[in-house]
Amino acid sequence: MSAAKPLLLIVDDDPLISESLSFAFAQELDVVTSHSRPHALTLLRQLRQAPQLALIDLGLPPFPHRPDEGFALISDLLALSPEMKIIVLSGQNDEDHARHARTLGAVDFVGKPCDPGRLATLFRQALSFTDKTSDQPPAGLIGDSPPSQRLRLQLGQYANLAFPVLIEGESGSGKEVVASHYLHQLTERREKPFLALNCAAISPTLLEPTLFGYAKGAFTGANTAKAGYFEDADSGTLFLDEIGELPLDLQPKLLRVLENGEYQRVGETQTRISRARIIAATNRDLRQETRAGRFRADLFHRLSVFTVAVPPLREMGNDRLLLLEHFRKTFAKQARLQPFSLTSAAEALWLNYAFPGNVRELRNIVIRLTARHSGQAISPELLLIEFDASDLSDNQATNTPGLVAADLDQTKLAARRHLQNFGQLNLDATLELWERGYIEAAIELSAGNVSQAARRLGINRTTLYNRLEGWSRR
Repeated sequence: MSAAKPLLLIVDDDPLISESLSFAFAQELDVVTSHSRPHALTLLRQLRQAPQLALIDLGLPPFPHRPDEGFALISDLLALSPEMKIIVLSGQNDEDHARHARTLGAVDFVGKPCDPGRLATLFRQALSFTDKTSDQPPAGLIGDSPPSQRLRLQLGQYANLAFPVLIEGESGSGKEVVASHYLHQLTERREKPFLALNCAAISPTLLEPTLFGYAKGAFTGANTAKAGYFEDADSGTLFLDEIGELPLDLQPKLLRVLENGEYQRVGETQTRISRARIIAATNRDLRQETRAGRFRADLFHRLSVFTVAVPPLREMGNDRLLLLEHFRKTFAKQARLQPFSLTSAAEALWLNYAFPGNVRELRNIVIRLTARHSGQAISPELLLIEFDASDLSDNQATNTPGLVAADLDQTKLAARRHLQNFGQLNLDATLELWERGYIEAAIELSAGNVSQAARRLGINRTTLYNRLEGWSRR
């Protein structure tokens, strides 16, 4: 029997592109297609297994086609399937768009039109790289920084306890690595099953039978009885990722399992007992979710008997170099290529980059550098192509102290005249007015490109998005 072909998801609202690419890749890949972000997410939840590859367009419906929908889809797909390798194929061939797509977790960005042969090569390269190696520790916790040491200390304290653990952290920070390796493989349960379920990856209507199982005839299509994740986990570990996506009507049933181990298959009255240890993870603030009524407070308190915060990469100092070394050697060995190196100036730039996409972004950068620059010394110029410049630390920005001092004198003079003429003012409102003026001017000068506007203003693009979103809600 021949091995199953990798599955590719193509998301493009142009049927001619989807059909022609599906035909071009049919020899090497199984292909499913979608035309929009909502349809792609619905399709993904219906598939038996997540695609290993995705090829998505940035300019997706609704009209006018803007890159925001494509950017959101990258984040959505990785939330549902963190191991998916995403390549962006876009007619909006803008370097800022490419950098932002890679920051979000895409492994590469290709402008239209593109030769299908080149895309096929990129797919083969993406599938050939994996950081799951049996002879090395998981990459998510390589490091000696104080945040890494604190995390390892916490995990050592909680590992062999039977109580639930809630893992908090940003996307791409390695929460599943923490759950599978440090809270399962290094514990007394390591010989028992470890099952992981992404609560965002399953349709809400299917989540209950997936977790608890179902009886024959419980619903249309239930031709036989089936065990759920709680039953299959036995006395091992059940990892519930994206727990904040759990529907409100299902939360009391999970709470019951946490309180006394009891649950029932859908369509059954027989009570079953689960002995699995529950580990949950989220990149949401569940405290805020409980205040907003979207998550039960009693369930939150049950899940968070012990809470572990996985630190973002920007707080981990020189650990970024240790992770670079880990992935550099791992991927060069897999691809049978010579590892690249960084010049001293490029290494300094590496240490000053915030890595907003965390370990996932760092890993993807190393994959691209390995594939494109095997055996070479990487210069700062080459490295900047991979980075989102709005996420470089402040000391990498152009420093103009003379200009700042002159601006301060002019601003002070204008403020003095204002106070003399009006007597008093609302400082907060005045500062917001100045801030909005500068932001709108920067966006106009950047022709609506938010990344360029953020660089003009010397702030993180995420900060700028938050400002704009906050104003739009007022």
